[in-house]
Amino acid sequence: MHLSSTPRRLLLQTLSALSLTVCGLAAQAQGPVFRVTAIPDEAPTELARKAAPLLKYLEAQLGAKVEFTPVSDYAAAVETLVNKKVDLAWFGGFTFVQAHVRSGGKILPLVQREEDTKFRSVFITAEPAIKSLADLKGRDVSFGSASSTSGHLMPRSFILQAGLNPERDFRRVAFSGAHDATIAAVAAGKVQAGALNISVWEKFVAEKKVDAERVKVFYTTPPYFDYNWSVHADMPAAQRDKLSRAFLGLTRDSEQGREILELQRATRFVPSQVDNYKGIEAAARSAGLL
Repeated sequence: MHLSSTPRRLLLQTLSALSLTVCGLAAQAQGPVFRVTAIPDEAPTELARKAAPLLKYLEAQLGAKVEFTPVSDYAAAVETLVNKKVDLAWFGGFTFVQAHVRSGGKILPLVQREEDTKFRSVFITAEPAIKSLADLKGRDVSFGSASSTSGHLMPRSFILQAGLNPERDFRRVAFSGAHDATIAAVAAGKVQAGALNISVWEKFVAEKKVDAERVKVFYTTPPYFDYNWSVHADMPAAQRDKLSRAFLGLTRDSEQGREILELQRATRFVPSQVDNYKGIEAAARSAGLL
């Protein structure tokens, strides 16, 4: 059967409209995407590796498509959650404080690893002569990101308590951008010492990614509260509760739970609260970083 141009055009328009309708219905059936981000405190490939099993688990628990949204730096992680471009963010203690202040108290910590209730930083060196914080005087020292809790803020606060001022007493203050980069800088002799997250250091030692006979820890900080998973206060209470239950329900009794917890370097997740981070906020204000 031959169709004239006008009926053919009408048929094509009808098919096109049906196609758009079907696509629209399919999108509605899929529902909204739940977006997750994290501060880039490690290499992008490592962040993606750690996130994949957790995102798959959250998809099943939330009944929604879950996607990871990478960000370029710590400030971008803060802005994406404050502006509700993502639904869930992995923050360090200082980034959480920045987001909480920036949002007028609208960013809330949901859960944290049990390890984050007593987190520590380590100072490392390949120089045998460096045995204490006092020995950093006149040296080149690297922190991680300027907005890192365990890679800058808390190490700086303990340096200040020891009577040293980095800008006055160190020969050079460097910022590597991430914990693994700090290890690399110390190992390569680019700086004489560096401060970083204890769990990243322990992971590198366990995986033999650093020569622990040559690069050693010479100071470990007292404990403090650190990382958490945060949400915006505008998230519906029912979804917040479902999300919290998903994290708190993770155990090492199942293969999936064990894999996720090991990748997150966690024993388990526990509820978090704003008051946990008052000490970090005070340290940030006293250091002039907030």
